[in-house]
Amino acid sequence: MPQTRIIMGMPITVEIVGTESDALHREVFDYFTGVDRRFSPYREDSELSRLNAGELALSAASPEMHEVLALAETTRRETDGYFDARLPDGTIDPSGIVKGWAILNAARLIAASGARDFFVDAGGDIQASGRNANGEAWSVGIRSPFNPQEIVKVVYPNGAGVATSGTYVRGQHIYNPHARGEAVADVVSLTVIGPDVLAADRFATAAFAMGKAGIGFIERLEGLEGYLIGADHIATMTSGFARYTAP
Repeated sequence: MPQTRIIMGMPITVEIVGTESDALHREVFDYFTGVDRRFSPYREDSELSRLNAGELALSAASPEMHEVLALAETTRRETDGYFDARLPDGTIDPSGIVKGWAILNAARLIAASGARDFFVDAGGDIQASGRNANGEAWSVGIRSPFNPQEIVKVVYPNGAGVATSGTYVRGQHIYNPHARGEAVADVVSLTVIGPDVLAADRFATAAFAMGKAGIGFIERLEGLEGYLIGADHIATMTSGFARYTAP
């Protein structure tokens, strides 16, 4: 049975097929709690907050912090700066990478236990493996940004990772870093499917910041596919996206 906890300010659901043990679920949820304690920009006692406040030198930061910041810098270069963890005030917020990174690590933790069929969903970003309890391919519904009760597309990741960036849940929180303060108004949702959830997550945020041009950016990236919904209610998908719409 799936289990859900509210961690990192969002629902996190874990389903591990073939085990009734709560121990592995607890281990996964404890891992996410630890990630929140380290990377939350909202907790004054988090490692990230201490780093931004100058209470902790970067040289003294944890290996996990160095890993995430290195990923952030790599993503900044790969996206021509459309993903940038450094804010205008000089502080750092790698939230656009942390979630996908944490989900992938949680999935690896589950796989290390010997489980092969599982599903990890953190705030709508997903890493799945194998098949569900009915022996069927895991499926993921893409919600309409205009009616959250409506599923506009069902995808079957088949081991790939799925991440969605949008403004319809949290409001306007993604901006074009090349035009500071300029909201992205022509796109309301962008779902990216990649080889794993980390790849999908880090490129989804950057592509969304590009506006409608972001779907072309995803098209050019090998191994990634995307589904964009514009403010005009028109959906655009990459050329290979359709292969994920059948189990």
